[in-house]
Amino acid sequence: MRQWQVYAVKYADRNARTRADSFLFDAAHDAPHPMDYFMWVLHSGDRTILVDTGYDEDEAKARGRPILMNPAAALAPLGVTPQSVTELIVTHLHYDHAGGLHHFPNARLHLQAAEMAYATGPCMCHDTLKMPFTADHVCEAIKRLYSGKVQFHDGDAQVAEGVTVHRIGGHSRGLQAVRVMTQSGWMVLASDAAHFYENITARKPFPIVVDLQDMLDGFETLERLASAPGLLVPGHDPLVRDYFPRGPADHISRLDAGPSAGPWPTDFG
Repeated sequence: MRQWQVYAVKYADRNARTRADSFLFDAAHDAPHPMDYFMWVLHSGDRTILVDTGYDEDEAKARGRPILMNPAAALAPLGVTPQSVTELIVTHLHYDHAGGLHHFPNARLHLQAAEMAYATGPCMCHDTLKMPFTADHVCEAIKRLYSGKVQFHDGDAQVAEGVTVHRIGGHSRGLQAVRVMTQSGWMVLASDAAHFYENITARKPFPIVVDLQDMLDGFETLERLASAPGLLVPGHDPLVRDYFPRGPADHISRLDAGPSAGPWPTDFG
């Protein structure tokens, strides 16, 4: 089985948040709860796969959510340029995961069919469900479709040897997690199937949700897919940078060797 190096690339954070922004039914709803924003890079031999694109300065200004660096520039320490990316797994089409699609013109997108249908269907008539999407990003995915650069998946699928995708849903209708074979075993990049470790360990749902049962069932799926609890990586948790060692730059963490710090989060009080 082919093994991959895996990197988490931080490009933004939001520190003026509370636990009410992260968890439903949380007793300490007004306590601070920061969030980091990541992309992920998978590398094996001469093959590189990008997972998600982040969002750029234009989107940052439009939403009032500044970024620390342009996602395309954030990838440079890994030797990844926008033009060199030919395979791109889009976990879902929310602005912070698909907001940079236009920066990677040569990429073929791996996307769940359910996500495209959701982002272009009648659910987008509701402002609450539409809020995490930006029309230009969805239109970019459609343009990529019409240029023959979208590979749709329906549920579980293999993208490459040692790389599979799994539709979770919940947070977005076609949200998919990514499972990667590493030197430590099967690692699961949860993306927004679990924003934080605590979503999983305490079974606390994230407030932005289209299907609550899918989200809750998804926590069990994520645990089943990972070879060990420490190889389940949430999509936005600042603790990722505490648990895993730094990569070639301070904003990059290397994940494939497994976490280097503990204890593993099992009780958040």
